[in-house]
Amino acid sequence: MGYLTFSELGGAAAAKAAAAPIVPQADPVPVQAGLSPLEWSVVAIARKERLGSLRQPGPLLTALGSLFGARPRLPLADPKLEALRRLSVLAWHRGDNLPKSEIARFFSAGFSTHQFETLLTSIGRGRLASTRTRAA
Repeated sequence: MGYLTFSELGGAAAAKAAAAPIVPQADPVPVQAGLSPLEWSVVAIARKERLGSLRQPGPLLTALGSLFGARPRLPLADPKLEALRRLSVLAWHRGDNLPKSEIARFFSAGFSTHQFETLLTSIGRGRLASTRTRAA
C-alpha cells in the first residue's frame, strides 16, 4: 500500500484540490442533438394519423361521441411530445408547407433547429419512399 503526504504537494490547498469532485466540462454540441427513441416513436405514430387529429372536437362531435361511445383523440400528456406529434402529422401530410404557429410551438417546447431539420429530412425521405412504392 502506498502513502503520499499532501504536504509535499502544497499543504492543505492541495489536499482540498485532491478531495474536490471532478466536474466534466460541457461539450459545445449537446449530446441530444437528434431525437430520442421515444420521440422517434411519436413521429412513427404520427405517420398514420389524420389531420383531423389536430383539431379539438366541437360540441356536436363530442355529443355524438358520447352517444355512440366514440372517444375524441386526446393530446399527449407531455407538451413537448404533443408539439412533436402535431408538427409530425402536418409534415407527413403537407411536407415542408407547415404553419408558422406549429413551428413556433415546436421550438417553444424546447426542440432545436438541428432537431427540426432532422425531423423534416427524415419525414421527407419517408414520404418520397412511400410515393415510389405506390408508383411501382
